[in-house]
Amino acid sequence: MASRDTSNSPVADLTEVQARAELKRLADEIAGHDKRYYADDAPTVSDADYDALRKRNNEIEARFPELIRSDSPSKKVGTAVGGRFRKIRHAVPMLSLDNGFSDDDIKEFVERVQRFLRLEQTPLFVAEPKIDGLSMSLRYEGGELVYGATRGDGFEGEDVTANVRTLKDIPHRLKGEVPAVCEVRGEIYMTKAAFLDLNKRQAEAGDTVFANPRNSAAGSLRQKDASITASRPLHFFAYAWGEMSSMPADTQAGMIGWFGHAGFKTNPLTKVCDSVEAMLAFHHDIELKRGSLDYDIDGVVYKVNDLALQERLGFVSRSPRWALAHKFPAEQATTVLNAIDIQIGRTGAMTPVAKLAPVTVGGVVVQNATLHNEDEIARKDVRVGDTVIIQRAGDVIPQVVGVVLEKRPKGAHPFKFPTVCPICGSHAVREEGEAVRRCTGGLICPAQQVERLRHFVSRNAFDIEGLGERQIQAFYESGLIKSPADIFTLRERDARAEKKLIEWEGYGETSVRNLFAAIDERRTIPLNRFIYALGIRHVGETNAKLIARHYGAIDAFIAGMEAAGEGPDSDAFVELTTIGGIGDVVAMAIVEFFKEPHNREVVDQLLKEISITPMAETARDTVVAGKTVVFTGALEKMTRDEAKAMAERLGAKVAGSVSKKTDYVVAGPGAGSKLDKAREAGVNVLTEDEWFELVGVKA
Repeated sequence: MASRDTSNSPVADLTEVQARAELKRLADEIAGHDKRYYADDAPTVSDADYDALRKRNNEIEARFPELIRSDSPSKKVGTAVGGRFRKIRHAVPMLSLDNGFSDDDIKEFVERVQRFLRLEQTPLFVAEPKIDGLSMSLRYEGGELVYGATRGDGFEGEDVTANVRTLKDIPHRLKGEVPAVCEVRGEIYMTKAAFLDLNKRQAEAGDTVFANPRNSAAGSLRQKDASITASRPLHFFAYAWGEMSSMPADTQAGMIGWFGHAGFKTNPLTKVCDSVEAMLAFHHDIELKRGSLDYDIDGVVYKVNDLALQERLGFVSRSPRWALAHKFPAEQATTVLNAIDIQIGRTGAMTPVAKLAPVTVGGVVVQNATLHNEDEIARKDVRVGDTVIIQRAGDVIPQVVGVVLEKRPKGAHPFKFPTVCPICGSHAVREEGEAVRRCTGGLICPAQQVERLRHFVSRNAFDIEGLGERQIQAFYESGLIKSPADIFTLRERDARAEKKLIEWEGYGETSVRNLFAAIDERRTIPLNRFIYALGIRHVGETNAKLIARHYGAIDAFIAGMEAAGEGPDSDAFVELTTIGGIGDVVAMAIVEFFKEPHNREVVDQLLKEISITPMAETARDTVVAGKTVVFTGALEKMTRDEAKAMAERLGAKVAGSVSKKTDYVVAGPGAGSKLDKAREAGVNVLTEDEWFELVGVKA
């Protein structure tokens, strides 16, 4: 029996089963949106829709902390980089910001900062407009620009040095006295006037017309030919930093002032606020000025001014505790719903997509919107032919927020969600507790086979340039590729493969040669990307990194998966659940995947063609870098959150339970079973003072 709709139910009304299903849906949906926004520069939901998804995910996690998934959107930022440019590992990760949407959210943020720091008075905050552009990190050594890199997945970005050198706002050499090494970070953007002018020229030349200034800036920067970037009017605001060999100032405002002295442009609207009231007044003032600004903004960012306090606050998963983005409300419009299409994902998930009559909202033409699932359609009673209310806040595609019932055409019937797959005709089922209906066709369903292959070559996985969604579809339909290993044996299996491809429309000798070169380039891949590429249900990019970090090498991982036993009784399941962030659901999905002979065959075939290397880690020169730490008991000199933030800042991995992989247990008064288990296992147990002494930090 299908469960009732939960996608818009108050969090307090959700059962544990419903919450688990909802968190799964949100994790999958947000991961897809992250890829389309950060990697493809082609978002398919509005900012408002995306923010609403993240907000709901966070609310459910707060209500059910025991259900937090290891691939939770609250633990990740951005998406993996593509293959067009050389990859650069960020010395200091480029993380994202949590969002606030109301005055109460901002008040709660400030109170949370005060509680964490145990301050009686409100600290100073720096408030600045949130530029809707492309995040950039610029590394200088000896004052000279060494490289420019995009955010990417927060840990690894694209090398766009040649392109950023063409921007007038980015100095090739810094002015004055500067640190030996400094990474200046900020936002590359295009003004509204320049955007309109560029689109006019693009249209006249018959080239791509961009959806908005943010996409045009990203597209202009990601050009293989730097002269194209140079011909487009891009700008840069500096407002943050990465690795610094020394700090020119001890406050956020001081650092912004130093950026200006060093030769960068900074936003003149930035202001220091001494109270919540001043922060909210700044937000209101900027919102009124929004329309008159010649660049797009989608909110205001608040940051704790004192850098020492920022250091103490640290980070939580994908974002800093000391900063928050206060987003502007969404814009709305009405249009007609022409059709509802059903798309089939790689796990068989059937996603309804609203096809809209084109409408301009805030200067952007939108035509599509996801309807999430069948319950969403039923709850809102959305029917083909309806006039619907849509909203967006800065991007391309809106969310449907309601129906204008008085404009409903006669004869409009409630939408009947299909109970068979529209692609393969297999029965479609909805398991109890699940919000999504799935095709049961599995590998006999062409849509699922194609989607799994698309996932395998996607940016977060093998990232094979020249083998995108359209190529995978064509190769599959022609019979050239049916499984992942077929990609690497294509030339070997079919001596005429190159000749066949050269004869295809849109291909030539050069493009085919480049394709095979790109395939060969991916014959060596890090373990985390390999695990993610397998397409195991519930194993997203974050989970794949956790697993790869735990096992270290492919041989250890495969050996672990071959551990004897069935289901939760297997050694494989038990070991997986000892990994911090990996729960029973994820562990069981992995065990079940490797128990299936067909899947093992796919893996074995792949391993004959490729080499797997350990996952690359950001280097950290500390005594606990790479070590696994467990905190237990009532800590007296720091809160549990502060302890975790410190350990992660020093490069350690914080786990929730003690296992044979644990290196240190830091025990406070009242430590119980974890301390007993640590002593039994011979794990190094430390007091808080001993921990501070070990890491070289004053208590």
